[in-house]
Amino acid sequence: MAKKGVLLTNARREFHAALLGSVLTIDSKRVPSNADSGSNPSIAIAKGIIERIGTHTGADRMAAQSSGKQFEEICCAFIAKTFNAFSHMRPGRWTVTKGVGGGSKGIARFEQYSHLDALATLASKTPELAAALGSDYLIKPDVVIYRDPEPDETFNTPGTMVSDREALHTGLRSHNSALPILHASISCKWTIRSDRSQNARSEGLNLVRNRKGRLPHITVITGEPTPNRIASIALGTGDIDHVYHFALYELLDTVKALGMSEHEDSINTMIQGKRLRDISDLPLDLIV
Repeated sequence: MAKKGVLLTNARREFHAALLGSVLTIDSKRVPSNADSGSNPSIAIAKGIIERIGTHTGADRMAAQSSGKQFEEICCAFIAKTFNAFSHMRPGRWTVTKGVGGGSKGIARFEQYSHLDALATLASKTPELAAALGSDYLIKPDVVIYRDPEPDETFNTPGTMVSDREALHTGLRSHNSALPILHASISCKWTIRSDRSQNARSEGLNLVRNRKGRLPHITVITGEPTPNRIASIALGTGDIDHVYHFALYELLDTVKALGMSEHEDSINTMIQGKRLRDISDLPLDLIV
């Protein structure tokens, strides 16, 4: 039994309870809301996960858009609670919040991507440029973590560390820039059903290509129960750091209990290949 009072244990349990009280349900046909109703393996795995994390509400399935937004809000609350609890590991003025809005206007509020604002303005005035750029500069994260620049008083707390003669371009000094620094861009995918889920990879690549400065963490959180669909996002490198499953331990226990050895092998391959982790790993990974 897990030790009582462990922050991550309690936060993970509360995270699951919030999902079971809203977006994660089983309808009158005994189909979990994150399962593919046309796939018996998907239904069986989703049911097994629910049995292992708590009691569902028995409500009908939410509309796809509503469930997606609810999942984002619950993920954001979990990250805010856990990441901020480890402030002793990474001091600073941090903010965890839902996405910054569509297009470059949102992402351009951050120091590494501020140049995209001017790019979007030019593209709106020049159809030829807009056609050439396509949508490569459109980035819409679901949850972001950012750090505010620090005043020189903070840097100089232990003694005179900086002055007006050096460190004149770094974005961490509010003396140089007022723009916050994007630390993490997190995409929340309740299920993985279509090509739209691949937007997370496309936006990840756009964050890599379009940055001027440090690359933020680029991650995906999913509630998808089917391992081969998780693999469609998790496998591969270069665009996403890791995929975090909302109940990885329960997923693995379920496929073992169901005798789904192929799915078990797939999950272990993703774990051992450092592509798939549990939601409880995310706060600690974000500290790095």
